[in-house]
Amino acid sequence: MIRVFVSGCYDIVHAGHIQFFREARALGAHLTVSFASADVLWRHKNRRSSLPDDHKRALLAAIAGVDEVVVGTGAEDGLDFKEDFLRLRPDILAVTEDDKYGPLKRELCAQAGARYVVLPKTPPQFSPVSTTQIVKLIRAPEHAPLRVDFAGGWLDVPRFAREGAFVVNCAISPTVSLRDWAYERNAGLGGSGAWALLNGRDGINSELDLGVGWQDPAIIAETGLCVWRSGKSPRLELKHNADFLRGRLALHWTGASHDTPALAARRRDYDAIARAGATARDAVWRSDLAMLGDAVRQSYENVQRPEGMEALPAEKSALAWKYCGGGFGGYAVYLFAEPAARDDACARPNFRPIEPYLAVR
Repeated sequence: MIRVFVSGCYDIVHAGHIQFFREARALGAHLTVSFASADVLWRHKNRRSSLPDDHKRALLAAIAGVDEVVVGTGAEDGLDFKEDFLRLRPDILAVTEDDKYGPLKRELCAQAGARYVVLPKTPPQFSPVSTTQIVKLIRAPEHAPLRVDFAGGWLDVPRFAREGAFVVNCAISPTVSLRDWAYERNAGLGGSGAWALLNGRDGINSELDLGVGWQDPAIIAETGLCVWRSGKSPRLELKHNADFLRGRLALHWTGASHDTPALAARRRDYDAIARAGATARDAVWRSDLAMLGDAVRQSYENVQRPEGMEALPAEKSALAWKYCGGGFGGYAVYLFAEPAARDDACARPNFRPIEPYLAVR
């Protein structure tokens, strides 16, 4: 009887593991599965086990084709199963092509008189997933805010970053989820950052890999009213609970989608962007609504309009307004001095009230 042995963390068993077990079992007539104990996971992977060892052992033993389960407790990295392997003396040690402990395992097989078999990559029977991806999905929130930016946008893009400049933005509610998205798509509210967070991905690195700005995923993950230092990656200077903005924010839908990537190469006044960002930064430090309105006006009148963005509807009761992003169309944010004025504006079509969003952690 040919006995086959496999090892791994198997911290969260998924369908990819089942396929591997089937392919390994097909090499012989008996399959032993060794999984890393909770102590080994903590020592070598610096993470807690998803289940107690006895639960995990019972789960693996219940899988069709698994004949025996052992718990790896050894101190040697990559060979926590060594003691059981030498005791059981299997005929084959089966591994995947991407096993990073190949040299150590080959040496162990030579010591035990076993064959070292690398299973070739085969078409996955299920959508590929990893334990790391599963953990990220488990940790992902069910809801996420979107965002409005008040000043400093574009300076979060690494190639446009400016030393000493600021980006000021605010997370907003109503929040969104994978099943409920109450805003227009591609509309300049940082939806890509929210989508990444809801799917358990690192939105900041995803955006930077695309060569675009980090402000959307940064504020959506951080929440609150934030002042960031312009640069190649987010540096948070101040996080405010935005209490002075409650009841004073509204969105206006322009009826057009947001198209920032197509405008990234357009000439713009980065000095004016930096000045507006500095004004907004001081306004947040002082909780000064009028000063923040000044920063918003600077962003709109000195940056967005000269770039060719269409004029937004004037609102006499509003302190200021601007497009929420750097691209044409999409949403615009309006800032009001009083809640009653905001509510009156939102009684008309294409206006809707929003509130600052601060997650309680």
